[in-house]
Amino acid sequence: MYDEKPSVDNISAEQAHAQAQAQAQLQAQAQAAVAAAHQEAMLNGWHNPMARIHTGTEPRLPAFGGEFQPGLYRPVKERKFANPAPLGLCAFALTTFVLSCVNLNARGLNIPNVVVGVALAYGGLIQLLAGMWEMAVGNTFGATALSSYGGFWISYAILLTPAWNILGADGPYSKAADPTMANSAVGIFLTGWFIFTTILLLCTLRSTIMFFMLFFTLDIAFLMLACGEYATNNGNHIAASKLTQAGGGFGMLAAFFAWYNAFAGIADSSNSFFLLPVFHFPWSEKGRESRMAAKSDREQA
Repeated sequence: MYDEKPSVDNISAEQAHAQAQAQAQLQAQAQAAVAAAHQEAMLNGWHNPMARIHTGTEPRLPAFGGEFQPGLYRPVKERKFANPAPLGLCAFALTTFVLSCVNLNARGLNIPNVVVGVALAYGGLIQLLAGMWEMAVGNTFGATALSSYGGFWISYAILLTPAWNILGADGPYSKAADPTMANSAVGIFLTGWFIFTTILLLCTLRSTIMFFMLFFTLDIAFLMLACGEYATNNGNHIAASKLTQAGGGFGMLAAFFAWYNAFAGIADSSNSFFLLPVFHFPWSEKGRESRMAAKSDREQA
């Protein structure tokens, strides 16, 4: 009798199996490290710079237009201010609605000075204050957007105020060689706001459909109105009229989406029978969580 030695083939198979197990373990560790880095990136605010200001272990909330938050964020605990986003959204919506009615020539109205009062008091001052309160609660996006659009409405109201006479018949532009130079000036003014709104629009691509649509329709409205002013300067009054009406139409949609997001931020089960869906994008954090949950349910079934 003698001890049976393992064959070379058995040793090779065992070594290959051990190597495969080690490789699978290393791959699992690498995947876990990537997942941990992704989670750490979200917690550090890489997906949402405004989230850096919040600390603690509470879970992050998904993007929500009612809070004017375009990305993951932590709710502010024990804040002294209520959620200022609905106030700013309502101020923006009402002022945009009034001006859009003028741009659409509703009931034959084609003189925009009726918007001066609401633009100064509600869309301007109140929205500016809402933006400052957003700054106080730590929402950088909301503070930037609401404060800026509050400034837009104040500046637009100043342009239309007869006492300032910036665009009036006896104003500085009436003395220029080109009598329609004022239209180019207003067009440039609106083009700047189109560029600014495009920047904000890019920040909503991972949020909700309703939040994105607010800035998308507003962006197109600024573009149409600016092009309408340029068309007037070029003497094409028919195109200018159609472009202005198109701007009014998109402005109406922007006002609707602003009110929609405002209502979503105000209404809850304690005060309303109607809770509005916000429709997260499939590629957003909330959308990815929903897909992973659905996949897990299918696997368990």
